[in-house]
Amino acid sequence: MKKQNMKMETAVIHQGYDSKVHHDSLATPLYQTSTFSFSNAEEGENRFAGNSEGNIYSRLGNPTVRVLEERMKEIEFGEGALAFGSGMAAVSAILVYLTKAGDHVLCSRGIYGCTFGLLEIMQEKYGITHSLVSMTTEEEIEQAIQPETVCIFLETPINPTMELVNLEAVVAVASRRGIQVVVDNTFSSPYLQNPICMGADFVLHSATKYLNGHGDVVGGILVGKDKEEIAQLRKTVQKDMGGIMSPFDAWLLLRGLKTLHVRMDRHVANAKKILAFLQKERSVKKIFYPFDPSHPQYDIAVKQMREGGGLISFEVEGGKKEAQAFMNALSLIKIAVSLGDAETLIQHPASMTHAAVPKKERDKMGISDSLVRLSVGLEHTDDLISDLAQAFEKAKLELQEI
Repeated sequence: MKKQNMKMETAVIHQGYDSKVHHDSLATPLYQTSTFSFSNAEEGENRFAGNSEGNIYSRLGNPTVRVLEERMKEIEFGEGALAFGSGMAAVSAILVYLTKAGDHVLCSRGIYGCTFGLLEIMQEKYGITHSLVSMTTEEEIEQAIQPETVCIFLETPINPTMELVNLEAVVAVASRRGIQVVVDNTFSSPYLQNPICMGADFVLHSATKYLNGHGDVVGGILVGKDKEEIAQLRKTVQKDMGGIMSPFDAWLLLRGLKTLHVRMDRHVANAKKILAFLQKERSVKKIFYPFDPSHPQYDIAVKQMREGGGLISFEVEGGKKEAQAFMNALSLIKIAVSLGDAETLIQHPASMTHAAVPKKERDKMGISDSLVRLSVGLEHTDDLISDLAQAFEKAKLELQEI
């Protein structure tokens, strides 16, 4: 079978790896080395000059990391990929690459708290401004573009409100204006959404989350639709800023990726059952899940996503006190600020992942003090629902006693 004809479920296991190049090893070898030796001085010279292929130094490229990059390139339908030491390293790299002093970045109304923090730093230090817009229509996007706008950076679904951005509309405007589009695809994974297929220029992931799936790696991935731009990123921003991924983390990610499709199917199935439970819980006043037919952007979700994913955000009756009381009453479900792990995790965005965002901006994003974000894991849903039910009840009793 030709590799380009592989289905996603096969690609996550086989793409980017040729065992014959690695001594017929079935598993991708771990090249845990910082540097590589040359046969002679001339070979070293030629490699540094770019006149011959070969390894030089692991900050510039590593065989294990390269397999991961090739696999990610294929499953996100791009022409090149780079692996980074964290999701924020990937975000930093693409924003530094696309901007210069005085430029403007147009963002979706909600973005990850650390992405917001980075944009604030870039504005303060380098005069690179940004604005957050809901992007509901092409007209709204057009009106938000400034003469200095060089890229549109967005999340969809947005962390943690699960708001959707219409990628078709964004790409249409960006194409007319000659502006590049960057999509943070962490919440969906390549299994559920492929922004490059919809016209985006770059897609990035916090590989820590669904790509890895086991809670033991911190990493980032950037995929581009233009091979030359990725090559330029590799030899400039990534090389000089140095936010690379270690060979061991790449090895762990390759292992995790092999079960991406199996895990995502289970995450989605579990999330749907949890959604049905939450819809009947009187302590829940509002639920945010892309494939909930009552979601105001459900039509966008079914158009650009294959399924709704494993993240559910919801508001509890009351405010911060009530939300924290509920979280503290949980037993099986862990309070932690990641997602995509086998374990079900819950966090309070206003005081955790988005605490660095000023309250005024959080309010604009729709992040209330009563909002919690649930990353549905791979456990049996009977156990998860039992834990949620007892926590709602326990929190009510404890608050009544205060």
